[in-house]
Amino acid sequence: MDQFKNTMEIFKLLDKSNCRKCNKPTCLAFAAAVFQGQMRLDECPQLDREVIERHSGVTSNRRPPEQMQNESIENLKRKIATTDLQSAAQRLGAQYSNEKLTIKCLGKDFSVDTMGNISTDLHVHPWIALPVLNYIIAGAGTPVSGKWVPFRELEGGKTWYRLFEQRCEKPFKKVADTYTDLFEDMIHLFNGRQVENHYSSDISLVLYPLPKVPLLICYWRPEDDLASDLNIFFDSNAEKILNIESIYTLGAGLVIMFEKLALRHG
Repeated sequence: MDQFKNTMEIFKLLDKSNCRKCNKPTCLAFAAAVFQGQMRLDECPQLDREVIERHSGVTSNRRPPEQMQNESIENLKRKIATTDLQSAAQRLGAQYSNEKLTIKCLGKDFSVDTMGNISTDLHVHPWIALPVLNYIIAGAGTPVSGKWVPFRELEGGKTWYRLFEQRCEKPFKKVADTYTDLFEDMIHLFNGRQVENHYSSDISLVLYPLPKVPLLICYWRPEDDLASDLNIFFDSNAEKILNIESIYTLGAGLVIMFEKLALRHG
């Protein structure tokens, strides 16, 4: 029996009208509920009967998130074991010695040996480990372009943008709103650097979660009757270096790290 692999596969079937007739606030929330087994696809009143019948036998591949992440990491470790790390280091501009490839992740050394074992001073959260391992296995040596674009303007970002907005930009904005001074300090903690204010933002900082996948965070403080705002931009070549799902996962992982730091030190 076929299975939905993720929420976005379900979301693509919907009309994105956010009509709320299913009692969910958005079509994305409905898709997530279907993937999690909380709702059925035919509970969307806007969906064509033909689409419902075509997917009537498709089930959710939903498993506990930790189990899914651990399975993905183990699968990537097996791929690392068949990867020439020395050649990968040359391709990525990384270091290779003592049968370990070492790259900079948020300014910290992140080393992987020939069996996929990870050593780093960072807390190895799966949301960070997954895109880093993917980067080592399949990352291209394409140089950064220096041109910043929003996530939705990346080729695959059109499909993933709403999830990126919900899981990355909005939580980042909440942290920045609640802990504004600490937010800037946390970015500097991860070797973020101040750049010329883009789009007249109050805070413009660049982070390097991976050497060739920088991201620019622009934050506008609330002023008079204007609400605060936060946008995240990527280098226009990001998707030539890393697949869109890994780019999304990297953003979501950064949010988790910032949220935990803010709760601990805020």
